[in-house]
Amino acid sequence: MSLLDLSKHVALGIDIGGTNTKFGVVNHRGEVLEKGSIRTDDYPTVEEFIDALYNNIQPLIKNQGSETNFDGIGVGAPNANYYRGTIEQAPNLPWKGVIPFGEMMAEKFKMPCTLTNDANAAAIGEMLFGAARGMKDFIMITLGTGVGSGIVSGGKLIYGHDGFAGELGHTIVKPGGRKHWSTGSEGSLEAYASATGIAITAKKMRAEFPESMLSQFPEEAINSKTVHECALKGDPIAIEVFRYTGHKLGEALANFVMFSSPEAILLFGGVIKAGDFILKPTKLHMERNLLPIFRNKVKLVFSELDEADAAILGASALVWEKK
Repeated sequence: MSLLDLSKHVALGIDIGGTNTKFGVVNHRGEVLEKGSIRTDDYPTVEEFIDALYNNIQPLIKNQGSETNFDGIGVGAPNANYYRGTIEQAPNLPWKGVIPFGEMMAEKFKMPCTLTNDANAAAIGEMLFGAARGMKDFIMITLGTGVGSGIVSGGKLIYGHDGFAGELGHTIVKPGGRKHWSTGSEGSLEAYASATGIAITAKKMRAEFPESMLSQFPEEAINSKTVHECALKGDPIAIEVFRYTGHKLGEALANFVMFSSPEAILLFGGVIKAGDFILKPTKLHMERNLLPIFRNKVKLVFSELDEADAAILGASALVWEKK
């Protein structure tokens, strides 16, 4: 492919989250030319979901004109198997079992489709275009509906022998602790540090301390956003929710650092909008639990990319990585 031809070649990048799915048309310069989104949880079957994706993406494809070549589709999704092109037993998605998602997408869109874990896609996006540029060893932690992770070592994503390496969100941080709403495991990082986990913590603390500003909200409105709003107004209970969350996250990150000795840990996703409310306790408890040889070496930073664009960019890069 000549340099002249590159301007006419684009890819589709799709980021499937537990709540929302974001998609975009991306060129070789890492520019998201057009993008859109649909609700993931509006579609009880994967067939309905793919039909909705197709109907929403077709206008974007047509807008690029007949001279534009679509090289393929890259997808970041929970429990996506890079080797097999499948989504397997994803706890945060409405469709269960082993789904031949790549094959189904390729058949529907008439173009090749490559899958990886959604956090891996975000890590690729950050490595190419964001805060991890130039880094060969880092860990990406995505804090959204769930907790995902992408581990980069020596400039390569770690997939493991079966394609599922890097499920750090499901590591146990409190044995016998909070039961996960989907997997049934007790005390996983996701049960505490995800947006869902933060909401659970906030509801528990609100019940114990009814004087909290959180009591002004109905039960269904308690989420990481409302907790952040109350923390900004100085509510000590809301601040404690983030301190407790950061405590659990920091302890987990210490373990991850001692496992792979990364240059940095990048935090990405909706939860990081809480800023220092979560960053400071996370950093404190990470450093406190590290061996001396690891202390004050690992940068803990927020993603530099737009929350939607990082995963879309990373997913689209899968298309050209395969070529």
